[in-house]
Amino acid sequence: MKVAPASWPARVGTVIVAIALIALAAASVEAQQSSRATPTTDYVGQAYEQFLLGRRLEAANDVDGAIVAFKKAAQLDPGAADVVAELAGLYMRQSRLTDAIAAGEQALKIAPTNREAHRVLGIIYATLAEGGRRGAQRGSTAARPNENIAKAIDHLEQALERPNGDSDPNVRATLARLYIAAGTFDKAIPILADLVEQEPGWNDGPALLAEAYAGAGRDDEAVQWLEQAATNDPDLYPTLGEFYERQRKWKDAARAFAEAVKRTPRNADLKYRYASALLQSGGGRDAVTQARDVLNEIVTARANDTRALYLLSQAERRLGDYPAAEAAARKVIAQNGRSPMGYYALATTLEERRQYQAVVDTLAPVVAEFRTRTGQNQASDLALLLPHLAFAYQELGDHDKAIAAFDEAHKAAPDDATIFAYLIQANVTGKRYPAAIELARKAMEDHPDDLRFARLEAQALRQTGKPDEGAAVLQQMLRKQPDKPDAYVALAQLYSEAKRGADAVKVLQEAQSKFPDDTSIPFELGAVLEKQKRYADAESAFRQVLAKEPEHAPALNYLGYMLADRGERLDESIGLLKKALALEPENGSFLDSIGWAYYKSDKLDLALDNLQRAADQLPTNSVIQDHFGDALFKAGRYDDAVSAWTRALAGDGDSIDRGSVDKKIKSARQKLGKK
Repeated sequence: MKVAPASWPARVGTVIVAIALIALAAASVEAQQSSRATPTTDYVGQAYEQFLLGRRLEAANDVDGAIVAFKKAAQLDPGAADVVAELAGLYMRQSRLTDAIAAGEQALKIAPTNREAHRVLGIIYATLAEGGRRGAQRGSTAARPNENIAKAIDHLEQALERPNGDSDPNVRATLARLYIAAGTFDKAIPILADLVEQEPGWNDGPALLAEAYAGAGRDDEAVQWLEQAATNDPDLYPTLGEFYERQRKWKDAARAFAEAVKRTPRNADLKYRYASALLQSGGGRDAVTQARDVLNEIVTARANDTRALYLLSQAERRLGDYPAAEAAARKVIAQNGRSPMGYYALATTLEERRQYQAVVDTLAPVVAEFRTRTGQNQASDLALLLPHLAFAYQELGDHDKAIAAFDEAHKAAPDDATIFAYLIQANVTGKRYPAAIELARKAMEDHPDDLRFARLEAQALRQTGKPDEGAAVLQQMLRKQPDKPDAYVALAQLYSEAKRGADAVKVLQEAQSKFPDDTSIPFELGAVLEKQKRYADAESAFRQVLAKEPEHAPALNYLGYMLADRGERLDESIGLLKKALALEPENGSFLDSIGWAYYKSDKLDLALDNLQRAADQLPTNSVIQDHFGDALFKAGRYDDAVSAWTRALAGDGDSIDRGSVDKKIKSARQKLGKK
């Protein structure tokens, strides 16, 4: 931006014109009078000569001479505030700020509205404010940036007749920066909007305007402006992407960052943000594949980029390439073993493969080592890793260790409601129902509208023989949240578990009429109807889900298992279950379902293979161990069958007939000749 040159003020100019007119009109009179002119006119003229001399001397780098000239001009014409303001400007340009402030204030005593004096003082106080902020960042206690910002704003506002007009763009830009520093973003926006339009070459302008919009909480206006401006100025695409990130509009963010990457294809940071947005965009496999490709480009150029390696591990995991995901996670660990991120990435990969013992083997020593550390990140690091260790313990049936790990995670992050919910669920799963109820009620004190805690309390109450009290908890939550489908589903589940199937169906049918597009409701309705042996109605409900969402893996699994368990349409059952496994190839429940379908189809080898994998994954799931025992018995492996059925009896006990399992164990032992 160009700074408009200062002009000799109107007051002095008028006097000079007057002198010229008098000289022309009364030359003969003046010739007859004394050679000495009137004092005022003569001194003003001499003052102007000294003023011009001061400017010439400053231009010639004779600063001391210029100061003398300006001071002499001020003495000759004490009412010329502009001369003193010019002297203040000279002091400022020489970094003699104390002298500049004194001269500027003197000028304002003469003429309180002198814009040049206000301009000089405004710039000086802005400079002091910036220095004060830097000093404060360094720990200086002498800096008073807020006071200087206020003074700078006051002077610059008076220096500009119209802040949004055609006045000095540098001053307007400085004032806008000060508004941002002071948090008065709404005042900065119109100034910056005009400047950005008038000064297209000003590189800082768009970023400052975006910052002002953000500070004012006017993100939508910022996005609207950036979308229009970026078409003419592609350098704005990164800023546009950042605003979409703030709004969690990941698809739009990915689109903006894609445009930014086109312009600067070697910018690793932009590529990283592009990949991150793709992974969060919900764009399906295509988006994840594109993210993986971008991240591979970064890693190829920068093999030690741990951020990119971490995201690459997540992308590979989501694409089902678990060896690649694990390899990337281990590279993160090798690069920075003190960070929890590599261990987190590795744990999530192992979890998805249902390798829970491997999760424990990986995380237990790491968590123990992290406990010995000190520093501000210790608690957050533990809170990140401990839940995964706890989940692994839980899946392995070690409920005491699972509860202890979740409890430690909760203490490390007491404000994290999700970890608190995990802790309560672990107590329910471990059959510590009184503790679960107490914790759930405590959680509800801080999170009264969180359905998770109401649901957990209701589950624990039902398990202690108080299903009506549990239902009352969820009924109250439903009254508070009648617009949330999950509230209906939670109440219906409790009714179903409490053998109140008709009530469950009624709640879900009511919810279906209110939320016709929500697939969780017909899915739950199908589950409730299946438990009531209304198989045709249950199948109809599951097919409603699949009509809206063909890749709904739980619905594919439930329908496939329901057919297999009844020995009906087994080829169709296996087809449905193959689709479910294609979506979640390591899901132990799905493996059990297809294994059971193969068992019913007399394809014993396939049945054993899938049921073995399911049983290894979920050793405490009684139904899975029971199924595995049946297949082993059919294969003549009676000892192994007894072991599986014994695990079934020692497991969660859900949905098995314990008497029937006992009879099967006795039958196998008879085959072995044992009592």
